Amino acid sequence: MTDHFSVESVYAELLGRAPENKMEPRLAPLFRAMEVLGEPNKAYPIIHVTGTNGKTSTSRMIEAVLRAHGLSTGRYTSPHLSKVTERISIDGHPIPDETFVRIWDEIRPYLQIVDAELEAEGQPRLTYFECLTILGFAVFADQPVNVAIIEVGLGGITDATNVGDGQVSVITPISLDHTDLLGDTPGDIALEKAGIIKPGGYLVSAAQPLDAAQVLLEKAKEVGVPFRFEGVEFGVESRTVAVGGQMVTIQGIAGRYPDLLVPLHGAHQAQNAAVAVAALEAFFGGEKELNFEVLQEGFAGVTSPGRLEVVRTAPTIIVDAAHNPDGIKASAAALQEAFTFTRLVPVVGVLKEKDAEEILRELKESLGGIAEEYCFTQSNSPRAVPAAELAELAVDLGFGEDNVHIAEKLDDALEWAVERAEANDDLSGGVLVTGSITLVAEARILLGKTEA
Repeated sequence: MTDHFSVESVYAELLGRAPENKMEPRLAPLFRAMEVLGEPNKAYPIIHVTGTNGKTSTSRMIEAVLRAHGLSTGRYTSPHLSKVTERISIDGHPIPDETFVRIWDEIRPYLQIVDAELEAEGQPRLTYFECLTILGFAVFADQPVNVAIIEVGLGGITDATNVGDGQVSVITPISLDHTDLLGDTPGDIALEKAGIIKPGGYLVSAAQPLDAAQVLLEKAKEVGVPFRFEGVEFGVESRTVAVGGQMVTIQGIAGRYPDLLVPLHGAHQAQNAAVAVAALEAFFGGEKELNFEVLQEGFAGVTSPGRLEVVRTAPTIIVDAAHNPDGIKASAAALQEAFTFTRLVPVVGVLKEKDAEEILRELKESLGGIAEEYCFTQSNSPRAVPAAELAELAVDLGFGEDNVHIAEKLDDALEWAVERAEANDDLSGGVLVTGSITLVAEARILLGKTEA
């Protein structure tokens, strides 16, 4: 049996478990699993990252700079784009198949103990995400890594990752997403996310809506940890578009870092960079100025697959995993700043739990100048909104019937969009694939990007 097949079989086994959205939030089984495994969650310092948008990019920036400092890193993120091993990275790379399978085999008997206890109490056994999270903690302890960057799956307070105590808790911009599970206002959502702020830690937060900032501040005061907010103690001083990204001057908590090259597009990535810098300063002893050369070396190598990523040229095809209105708005602004398209053909697919109407409204508003024709499609996810339904919504929102095309299959959608982008011969047309991470993941694979 090949290794490749083994990862697939473990993944199938994981998928056979209950999905998260069918159950009450809980953390006790995770603590129990850590106990039977000898507490891998306490084997290394943790930088814990939550927020609505920007978690993965910020985590990757923090990781890159820690690696430039010569530290060995573990990074746990979700979801994955092409392969489940991407969720558990060591030193910037998805773990080898063999490690994934070996550690799963080692922890499986212990997880069966926890499953049996849960079933005896009439509770669902460990879920897919809970198991992957336990696997991540176990892999990092087995290495062992010098530091783990752990991204929250959903929310914070009862998220499976919260069995780890962050030495630094990082909160990226909070906006409305997953409102069915997390609440209807940024303040409600912040209550969930504040759950990762622990005694002995340190809070670093992006600028937040007022009610969200208030909640985070109160939690930091309640548990007695220092707190630093973007826009108050640190932030982006200036930025200019540069080849392949942008030059950003960041005022950190402890130092000022002029003209850092950040190889990602958009104001939101400059903001993520500032949050990453503050988190790193906090991690290295409270408030320690970073070495500029090491910081620049770390940032120079940062990639963020599926975030305004160019996957093909002539015509340019960009994939972007924006899946809520704030994400769409940030990406649209970055796209127009960094690229010179005279026309853009968006290929859009949305998942059912998202606010499709607001996503489409934001697309129309933000891309109004360069996008006229839209192609609506759907990913293979059972949660995908049917393409025809999206198109109908777009027409209701005033997109214009003649400008809306439906292609249920993504390859047909891409083919149509490329044809439309090339229709005016001046080579300045582009295609943007956006609206859901599952759609972006499939587009990357179709267009030959297997690494993430």
